[in-house]
Amino acid sequence: MNNRYEWNTLLKLGAVTFGSIVALVSVYLSFVVKFSGVIPDKNIVALHQSWLWIILGFIVINLLFGTYIFYNKSKTDLLYFTLLSQIVLSVYIMALTHAANWDMFARSVVLWNVLIGTILMFCYNMSVYWLYHRLRGQKKILVVGQPERVLEAVRNFDCMGNKRHRVTHVILSNYYRNVQKWAEAVDIVYLTGYIEENERLKIYEFLMKKNTKLFISTEFENLMMVNPNIMSFEDESIIEVSPFKISAEDALIKRLVDIIVALVLIIITAPIMLVTMIAIKLDSPGPVFYKQERVTLGHRPFNILKFRSMGATAEKDTGPVLAAAVDNRVTRVGKVIRSLRIDELPQLFNVLVGDMSLVGPRPERPFFVSQFQEQNPYYALRHHVRAGITGYAQVYGKYSTDFNNKLNFDLLYIKNYSLAFDFKLLFQTVKILFDKVSSRGLDETTIKTAKWQDYRDKMIIIE
Repeated sequence: MNNRYEWNTLLKLGAVTFGSIVALVSVYLSFVVKFSGVIPDKNIVALHQSWLWIILGFIVINLLFGTYIFYNKSKTDLLYFTLLSQIVLSVYIMALTHAANWDMFARSVVLWNVLIGTILMFCYNMSVYWLYHRLRGQKKILVVGQPERVLEAVRNFDCMGNKRHRVTHVILSNYYRNVQKWAEAVDIVYLTGYIEENERLKIYEFLMKKNTKLFISTEFENLMMVNPNIMSFEDESIIEVSPFKISAEDALIKRLVDIIVALVLIIITAPIMLVTMIAIKLDSPGPVFYKQERVTLGHRPFNILKFRSMGATAEKDTGPVLAAAVDNRVTRVGKVIRSLRIDELPQLFNVLVGDMSLVGPRPERPFFVSQFQEQNPYYALRHHVRAGITGYAQVYGKYSTDFNNKLNFDLLYIKNYSLAFDFKLLFQTVKILFDKVSSRGLDETTIKTAKWQDYRDKMIIIE
């Protein structure tokens, strides 16, 4: 029996239950603030009529947003999801008030609830978050694989200040025999890179018997088995490997949502775009917009539209250059609009005309697409969907992530596609605008200079 799983489940159920009580308290306090401590009887009646609906709404909203899934969630993530869930809960209460004709719920009460509820819920959620990590502790990881892949994994766990996981052991040869010997010393076994199939299967079987948590890397053969279709013909059970494509029905709905949301965002951000255009003109000579050929759905080239953030002759001076965290060609205004992602706003027009989607793999230039496809034959699979303004790789990857790892993120996105997943990535994109550290990634110098000798005192290396 896996006691850790049962405890985590109980923790989540308890957190949501007590959280709903805190949500009710915040609604009550919103009435107190609105009416200066003396709540009219009709409003007390409205609160009594609605308390169960508020609790149900709170539970559903927080389960959908995964607020109480604390695994690998930062404090910034927690604040973001707390604020987001409170805003959605307040909108839900307003809709409920209108539907049930409870005009005793004044709008000011709902607005106060956003402020009071966010403060109370964040304090409560931080308490549960602290308790969860206090009880759970730091998990020890055993990384298994070829030396270069294991070193890359160790760097990623070590350099990003990961306090939830610590690599304590690595195995570089005789994988199965050494896993048998060392698995008891850790909480998680992570298999990365290529491991011969027979040996890998023996490791799987051994870890399942030991009930040890297993992580596997996003190698293509692993990605192939994401989201399979299970079928049976009489006594024959079959797994159909789902393609790296979005169904026609999902693609149509996605396109309709893109058009509607893009139109709304263009209207909302029009003043920001106008100010940006003026600032670019005043800052440096040259056009306001920057056009560049990129590749989208069906390997079709198109001109991506951005606000110009570099000097007008930057491309002529350097030729094609991949995006980097530090770029000396960027202007003063360019640094500001890049940091706030304002330079991407004109791409809403690309979405409107059908060149791009709000969410999808970021489009690359034909020059680099050709190079990447020569290095990785699976790169073309990312062009089975429209290129996006934001994507899985941009939200969960880092600026310095190499193209192979970004490709794995893109293929995972296609395999796991749903409209709800798109909205989750859009919400997460807003969050990372205010959390620069999370998207910065490893320093390139660290990546190039880190060697095994840097880690020999920190872990057991089984060669």
